Amino acid sequence: MTTDLSIAQAAKLEPITKIAAKTGLQPAEIELYGDTKAKIKLPVTDRKHQSGKLILVTSINPTPAGEGKSTVLVGLGDALNQLKHQTIIAMREPSMGPVFGMKGGATGGGYSQVVPMEEINLHFTGDFHAITSANNTLAALIDNYIMRDNTLQLDPRRVIWKRVEDVNDRALRNVVTGLGGVMQGVPRETGFDITPASEIMAILCLATDLADLKRRVNQIVVGYTYDQTPVTVGELGFGDVVTILLKDAIKPNLVQTLAHTPTIIHGGPFANIAHGCNSVIATQTAMKLADYTVTEAGFGADLGAEKFLDIKTRALGANPDAVVVVATIRALKYNGGAALADLTTEDLSSLEAGMPNLLKHLKNLRQYNLPLVVAINRFTSDTEAEINLVKQACATLGIEAITTDAWAQGGQGTQDLARAVVKLTEQANDFQPLYDLDADVAAKITTVARQIYGAKEVEFSKKAQRQLATIKANGWDQLPVCIAKTQYSLTDDPAELGAPSDFVFHIRELVPKLGAGFIVALAGSMLTMPGLPKVPAAVKMTIDDNGKIDGMF
Repeated sequence: MTTDLSIAQAAKLEPITKIAAKTGLQPAEIELYGDTKAKIKLPVTDRKHQSGKLILVTSINPTPAGEGKSTVLVGLGDALNQLKHQTIIAMREPSMGPVFGMKGGATGGGYSQVVPMEEINLHFTGDFHAITSANNTLAALIDNYIMRDNTLQLDPRRVIWKRVEDVNDRALRNVVTGLGGVMQGVPRETGFDITPASEIMAILCLATDLADLKRRVNQIVVGYTYDQTPVTVGELGFGDVVTILLKDAIKPNLVQTLAHTPTIIHGGPFANIAHGCNSVIATQTAMKLADYTVTEAGFGADLGAEKFLDIKTRALGANPDAVVVVATIRALKYNGGAALADLTTEDLSSLEAGMPNLLKHLKNLRQYNLPLVVAINRFTSDTEAEINLVKQACATLGIEAITTDAWAQGGQGTQDLARAVVKLTEQANDFQPLYDLDADVAAKITTVARQIYGAKEVEFSKKAQRQLATIKANGWDQLPVCIAKTQYSLTDDPAELGAPSDFVFHIRELVPKLGAGFIVALAGSMLTMPGLPKVPAAVKMTIDDNGKIDGMF
């Protein structure tokens, strides 16, 4: 049986030095991690490409049927190179939590993959471990500070900094630390988040260099004093040690696709909790080195693309020249009420009922004044009638929908999309973020909920209302908002598929992330530490005596 893993394991990779040479990077500008991986040394000196085109790939809301956004992303990058456009792909690093849980990896699939696939999906170059260590070192220093002199009078009950692990471990969501007597610390309630949801991850992905990273680390609010004054890492004097642990992780990672397209993979914030984009440094580096940079935003456009356009662009200092929205016939039929087992059967009725989800995302993205194209990620079960229905529906908005076959054909199956994207990037655009930073936090959240999700109103819990007052009193209103909600629906209820409207959107809690530079708004029952499914992917994986892995995707 042909699987993503078997295809990746059969591939012949080029030496990473050869891949680096394709980008113009010199041997002295990379640090080798074996023969097939390297880190790019910073800063990357100026190149001739000071304004390479940026292409953003996003999608409809994810479903169990799969959308193949990363597969289309990789196929598009390969296709652009095959058409003689110097191109670099910029992606996020996968989290081992979903790899061993349910979602799977994040390196594409079929013949549109980034390799070495197993290494990227597991420990890679150790970036996630460095972020986890930096986060937890800070947590240990905070607890030690409270136990010792606690000069600033940091209230143990008001510490908001949590520990993290890159594992789906629901048992760690709520814990009590410091038990066992006076010398074991001060007992307090806390918990664990998953590493991709951490503020350290967001900081790494939004920092423009090491100095900016250190500045952001020092701005982290770890908690409040007994009189409710915020306490930062800088005030505690812990910023340097956290930065020291991240000095190598901040360097972008260079790998390749099966077709040997240079690919920079760096950072991995979740889009349903954090801002869902690869690092600013990686994107800036790619744009310096290539004519076209193809990048992604996590989950559906209501999460990843909105955060890319309203958060990342402000740090990046650039906006996309074109946006690709990935959809599948299968997923649209699922949104229209078809059962998972029936998605391979032609069903124009369910497809038509599910089309509003795609059309809603397209209308949302139009608010940013960017050129759009739809990529229909084709499966063998899709019929011409179904494909034509999608194309005709998109045409009513004046948007072209193009079929792709990136999984089976790689870049060859994505060249029509690549040609269309090149034309789109040549159009002038008048990019405009969704909201003004001068608006207060409640107004920004309401704008996103109404104009992106389709909500009628936003309901803030009593806790969130108190936190809004704290945010305003501390002068944090000027920050963008990062809404943490389910990825499966435009609402805060994962069961509400399609494109609901006129619903109430619920905000239960607000968390200031001053280092990252945004306010996180937790919606509905969204959790910052996922759990494992009944049958985790981990139990299906095997390794033989020679170290060969099987059962991974």
